[in-house]
Amino acid sequence: MKLIDHSVREFVREVDSASPAPGGGSVSAVAAAMGNGLLRMLGHLTIPKKKFKKLDEETQQAFISIHEKLKNHSNKLLDLTDRDTDAFNDIMHAFKMPKETDAEKKKRTKAIEQATLKAIEVPEGIADTAYEALKTADFIRRHGNQNALSDVGVGALMLYAGLEGACLNIKINLSGLSDDTLKAAYRDKVETLMHDAKTMTDQLLKAIHESLA
Repeated sequence: MKLIDHSVREFVREVDSASPAPGGGSVSAVAAAMGNGLLRMLGHLTIPKKKFKKLDEETQQAFISIHEKLKNHSNKLLDLTDRDTDAFNDIMHAFKMPKETDAEKKKRTKAIEQATLKAIEVPEGIADTAYEALKTADFIRRHGNQNALSDVGVGALMLYAGLEGACLNIKINLSGLSDDTLKAAYRDKVETLMHDAKTMTDQLLKAIHESLA
């Protein structure tokens, strides 16, 4: 049974266990998916309203386009929830491979590196998707239903939590790569993502708090 097919209670219990998977990566994907869902909710609460119909055509089309893109982000994040756990299990399987002979050691080392790369690429996908969703939050705040501004804020917080959580999962796996250039590239990307996402989130929340004051 896939993780995303569990009830919330079952998923939390699965995380709250002695098993290391699902862990932070899958939880980050779920957090980002929930944040993305809140931005989608704003769309559902905005597009049918008369006030939305009074916006200029360009703004309406941009809003509807964003709403559709967020749907794709939701699907991707839900898929990555299970893929992250699968990636972790692949690493564990690789480490358990025999290492008695030189040939076995070489095969095991290669398998570990391939599994590690997968365990990096999955949270990279989570972080990238959360970032793309987060970039839409301020537009939604400005043009969406103003009665649900707090939900935009919570959505942004969840997206950022998912993003930084995914970045942590990238960083913890970098030691398993032998390519120093690739490791440096991932480190640079992670720092840039977190910096830019944090700036966006802080600015958005500041605007929302001011609107609700």
